[in-house]
Amino acid sequence: MSEADALIEGLDPTQYNAVTSTDNPLAILAGAGSGKTRVLTRRIAHRVATGTIDPQRTMSVTFTRKAAAELRERLRALGMRDNITTGTFHSLAYAQLHERWADRGVRPPDMLDRKFAMIARLLGRRADTSEILDTMSELEWITARNISFDAYEFEANRAGRKASIPVTDLLSVAKRYAEEKRRQRVIDFDDLLSLAIRDIESDPEYASVIRWRHRHVFVDEFQDVNPLQFRLLKAWIGDDPDLCVVGDPNQAIYGWNGADSWYLRRFTRHFPTAAVVQLGWNYRSTPQIIAAGHAVLPKPDREAELPETNRADGPEPAISAHDTDEIEAQAIARSIRDHAGPGHAWSSQAVLVRTNAQAAVIATALERSKIPHRLRGKSSLVDQPEIKQLFKLLRDSKGPLASVLPDLRAAIGVSGPDDEMSAAEADRQRNREVLLQLAIDHAASHTTATGFDFTGWLLATARNDALDSSGDAVDVMTFHAAKGLEWSVVHLAGIESGYVPIAQANGPAALSEERRLLHVGLTRARDEVLINWAAKRTFGQRAAKRHRSPYLDHLDPQGTVSAATPPPDSRSRVPVDTDGAKKHLSKMRSELTDAEPDSPLYHDLTEWRRTTAREQGVPAYIVFNNRTLAAIASRHPSSLDELLDVPGIGPTKAERYGAELLEMINSR
Repeated sequence: MSEADALIEGLDPTQYNAVTSTDNPLAILAGAGSGKTRVLTRRIAHRVATGTIDPQRTMSVTFTRKAAAELRERLRALGMRDNITTGTFHSLAYAQLHERWADRGVRPPDMLDRKFAMIARLLGRRADTSEILDTMSELEWITARNISFDAYEFEANRAGRKASIPVTDLLSVAKRYAEEKRRQRVIDFDDLLSLAIRDIESDPEYASVIRWRHRHVFVDEFQDVNPLQFRLLKAWIGDDPDLCVVGDPNQAIYGWNGADSWYLRRFTRHFPTAAVVQLGWNYRSTPQIIAAGHAVLPKPDREAELPETNRADGPEPAISAHDTDEIEAQAIARSIRDHAGPGHAWSSQAVLVRTNAQAAVIATALERSKIPHRLRGKSSLVDQPEIKQLFKLLRDSKGPLASVLPDLRAAIGVSGPDDEMSAAEADRQRNREVLLQLAIDHAASHTTATGFDFTGWLLATARNDALDSSGDAVDVMTFHAAKGLEWSVVHLAGIESGYVPIAQANGPAALSEERRLLHVGLTRARDEVLINWAAKRTFGQRAAKRHRSPYLDHLDPQGTVSAATPPPDSRSRVPVDTDGAKKHLSKMRSELTDAEPDSPLYHDLTEWRRTTAREQGVPAYIVFNNRTLAAIASRHPSSLDELLDVPGIGPTKAERYGAELLEMINSR
């Protein structure tokens, strides 16, 4: 058997097509559990084996150092030597810049290592930590979205972003920040991409050298690319690309950070000669889990065909209602013990939550139940800047911890997250209130403890939580941190309105991303999913009534569990047809309505409708209603005849608005 034949042995038909396709450029749509990394590495190795690419001129691009390391290991296992350039967008740009500076005898600028301090100084003495962090976040978003300062206000409003300082002040800081970096001759992390783009776009001869060196380009997790990264990619590949991208639009969960999954969704619009292939199998999960994960997706994604699976039927996802968040945490701990035992490692289970604050509460409950666990990703409460700020108050306090609680409450301002806060500040407020609740509980259990004792205990707990990832422990993390991982049993906590979707999710794009986050959480499970929510949740000392997430209606349309008086085992089993999960999903589709699509075109259409309605002096719905705009964005009609097929568009409206609509659609 030849080397090339060995590389395609054991592939399913869709994987075989993705590995061997001669189409270029090529996008591979790879859903959860479909063997994405296997296909990507085999395609690279197969093209090397068949002589269609030169490994010395091949570059594979990922989004994290961990993913880059995994890709290198997989290629080595396939017989590839370390002659393929692999790295993140930022690391590859950094290497390009340093080589360029060395060739030209230019002293490299220093990397800015105190961005927080510089922003704080530019904001002035009155700025608090939240304002500084929010400003940093907005500046990074402006860069990632590749927008000008003049366009910021419009784009931020369209994206539903809220800064904690006025727009004029924010833009003033942004301009002074850029000037200060130039004055000090320093660059920040995001400047690496901008400078790499500048060098290529401004020097055609240099651009040809870069494009010759990186003739064959492979990009993983392409749904997470942002406009600045896409611009750098276009600079790298030029007008004659040899490009293959892999991604899953259903796992696009970083829109808040500037990512734009529409580069993958509309790949052929950016590369008209490209082809798109889709992997058709899920090797990870049972049919019931696949159906549940698919059912919560936004429309029209959930109307796509379900992937095939070779897994036998398993338990249907269970929905458990609890009176309070404390009872919820205790119930999850009991469920974890029930699923543990001989032959079942602790590390085969995970608890996934929407926010860092929830992760800390769950970890504390598991500690009390003596269940080995670890916080993973960026979920550690003690690492958050707003918590470090409060630690100083606690450490400097005098007397018992109980006597410090009033000062802690005052510092936190126990108001709870609200709609006027930015999403980042709302998350920080949740963290502060979790710290307050932990302090209250600690003071009640340890009456002689001081603020210093409490912070020491919490830091020690965090260190214990951060066990070596190879240890046998239950993982506790957010949905975001769980992406790319899998476990036999997954417990989802806090699946209620306010968390899923998060309260600060405004508009169809943000709400669609919340659906995809739940999809990611569900599809981390191989064998069983247990979903939990609480009818009352405590924020600091403020108790709030809660309702289960509306997305659970897609799994349990009747809402058969009453949270007010839950039975001892208040689990609602999702009634998946034992003859196959597809029948159940089809039933869901016919019963459930949908929100608007997560589409840049939808946003453009609503802005056009608003302007048109104002010019005509009529309500917006007189022009077109939301359902019609959603249908246009979903169907993408390209002619007048196709436009007339859209519900809500008759001959009169087609004649009046058709030319404008088609121009808008075709320009994307």
